[in-house]
Amino acid sequence: MQAAVQGLHLARSLGDTLQIVADGVVTGLGYELACVNLVRPDGDLAVAAFSGDSTAEAQITGRVGSRESWERRLAMGEQWGDLIFIPHTEGWILDDDDVPQWYTDGPAPRFEDEWHPSDRLFAPMYGGPGGELIGVLSVDRPLTRRRPRPDERRALQEYAIQAAIAISNARLRANMQRALVRLEREQQALRADEESFRQAFEYAPSGMAIAEMGGDSHGSILRANDALCRLLGRPASAMRRYSFSDLVHPEDIGTLLRTSAEGGRAELRLGRRDGSYVWVSLRNSVVADANDGPRFLLTHVEDIEERKRREFELAHRASHDSLTGLPNSAELHARIGARLCGLREYGPLTGAGGAADLHPGSGTPHAHVWAPTGDGHTRGLAVMFFALRDFKAINTRFGHDAGDGVLVEVARRLGGAVRDGDTVARYGGDEFVVLADGLGLADARTAATSMQSRIRLPLPLGDQAVRMHAGVGIAWAQCGTAPGDVLRAARGFAS
Repeated sequence: MQAAVQGLHLARSLGDTLQIVADGVVTGLGYELACVNLVRPDGDLAVAAFSGDSTAEAQITGRVGSRESWERRLAMGEQWGDLIFIPHTEGWILDDDDVPQWYTDGPAPRFEDEWHPSDRLFAPMYGGPGGELIGVLSVDRPLTRRRPRPDERRALQEYAIQAAIAISNARLRANMQRALVRLEREQQALRADEESFRQAFEYAPSGMAIAEMGGDSHGSILRANDALCRLLGRPASAMRRYSFSDLVHPEDIGTLLRTSAEGGRAELRLGRRDGSYVWVSLRNSVVADANDGPRFLLTHVEDIEERKRREFELAHRASHDSLTGLPNSAELHARIGARLCGLREYGPLTGAGGAADLHPGSGTPHAHVWAPTGDGHTRGLAVMFFALRDFKAINTRFGHDAGDGVLVEVARRLGGAVRDGDTVARYGGDEFVVLADGLGLADARTAATSMQSRIRLPLPLGDQAVRMHAGVGIAWAQCGTAPGDVLRAARGFAS
């Protein structure tokens, strides 16, 4: 899903964007067929892209369905959030309308939620300032052969929102690109028709700026349109005191500098007047003088804050546990791998690392320990594995909601016991892992004992209080050690 959404914003043209929208449903959302029906200027919808079946694609691509027929479809059936589902038992009413389709008949479903060949599922796409309908995404033949589950419906609905943003942006880019091409082909007419350019510049729906090109003042803003001033919350008079390097987020200055002058593009953050930052797509074109050569940079600034927010949300969901909000096992492996080779400052460690086992209730480590080499003061990356005892009994006695509450509370207690920069992760089920850099054996034992004691504090469940116990395994590792080996070592001592 994340890869499909990211791919939506990589196309260079509207046609490519529409095909990527259709392909993303097939490659990322679990459907065999997908069709993009795009609203035309006259209001009717044309099949603009198709994916999954070349025969069906040749049959219906380019065909048009009337707006009246589409509005009838979107007004009937079952509402699944923003999605419209029309089961085969009702769809026969639509067989004679003019909407292009590839549906076929088939036997009656064998079970309640089995997908029927004549079932229809539509995801309307809305965009523009007024939130008008810009198209409808139709999908068919789920790979599961069942009607989509609630989470699958949400994924399709989220994808349709992102697709609408991508299509709207592609249209805007196409319009701006056509305008820029016209400007470049009419360089001499540009100077003779300054008022026309000023109007197009000032009233463009997205941010635009004219900046100096070359010399000591390269990048200094000479003029900013009203859309850019509103986006950054800065008046036009103030904008003339800055260059884009003054406004860019410190972490993005390298991205800005790597953006070439002509045809360069980048995604970065620009500072608002209130101190906050907004994600933008920044693209440069050259406004050339026929006699003297290139003179100015025309910079197009597009607000992509909403798209970036959704991308970050999708990335966070993929790397974090939905119940506790902690990093999940995949993210844990990645963090161990990233941090292992940063331990050279702590000195060499033995083999695959070290491990110790703390018995629940005792707070005393076992004697069998994989320890760092040297005099016992060598420090490294400690991986502390906590396995809750008798957790299944909590679920059995108090219910799964109570069990979830216990896991959330354990996560909170561990989070409150670590230092800034340490990692607390949920490895899976009733297992948690803490990563702590720069610890020796004694430090790690002390830290693990303290965390173990926090877990054992009374925890109210209904009118009772219970105490959780946890087995603890501690492992060390050095650069070159596989994260899975380190975790298996710690987990083995915790079990």
